[in-house]
Amino acid sequence: MRLLYFFFCFCIATTAVAQKSIHSLWTTALKEHVDDDGQVNYAQWKKDTTLLDDYIASLEENPPAEYWSKNDSLAYFINAYNAVTVKLILDHYPLKSIRNLVTPWRFKRFTLAGKKISLNHIEHQILRKMGEARIHFAINCASASCPKLLNTAFYAHSMEEQLEAATRDFINDPIRNQIKQKEMAVSRIFQWFAGDFGSKKERHAFLRKYASIAVNENAKVRFLNYDWQLNE
Repeated sequence: MRLLYFFFCFCIATTAVAQKSIHSLWTTALKEHVDDDGQVNYAQWKKDTTLLDDYIASLEENPPAEYWSKNDSLAYFINAYNAVTVKLILDHYPLKSIRNLVTPWRFKRFTLAGKKISLNHIEHQILRKMGEARIHFAINCASASCPKLLNTAFYAHSMEEQLEAATRDFINDPIRNQIKQKEMAVSRIFQWFAGDFGSKKERHAFLRKYASIAVNENAKVRFLNYDWQLNE
C-alpha cells in the first residue's frame, strides 16, 4: 500500500513538472504575438508557426491520464482549445471572421488519445462537463466580443487565480459588458450558456459577485450583440 501511495505521489509530481514545461511553449508563443489587451498579430504569427505547431504536437503526444487533477485537465483543454483556434485562423489567414470558415467548430483538428476531435467536442463534451462555468472566460473564439486571449498559458498550479482574474476582467470590460447599478447589458455568452451559470437568479448573483460596482438585486439584464470580427 505504501509503495502504491508513493507511486501515486510520484505520478502527480511528474505530471505537474511535465505539464508546466509543455504549457510554457504556449506561453512563449503567446508572448510573441498577443498583446496585453488580447489583440493577436496574426499576420506576423503566420510567418512562423513552429512554436505553435510544436505545442499542439506536445499536447497530442501527452494526453490526460486518469490520475490527473481537475486543474491539470482544465489547463490542458483550455490551452488546447485556444491553441487549436489560433492554428485554425492562421491556416486560413487573412480573413475577417472565424465565421467566414465552413463549420470551424465542427471540423476535427485535434488528436486526443488517437482520436480526432473538434473544438465543439473540447468545449461541450469535455470542458463544460467539468462543472466550471468560468471556463467561458478562459477559452477564446478569435473574435472581438470573446473574452480576450491571454498572453500566457493556463497552468494547473495557478488555475483558480487565473480563472478568477479572467472572469472579473471580462465582466468588468466595458467593451464586452456594461454593468450599471440598475441594469446589466451583458455578453451573449450568458444567454447561450445560461444553464452553466444555474438559474436566472444564480446567473444574476454570479454577475453581481464579479462586478466592480454594487449592482441591485433586481437590476434588469439584457444581452448585447456579439462582434465576430477577428481579434486583431
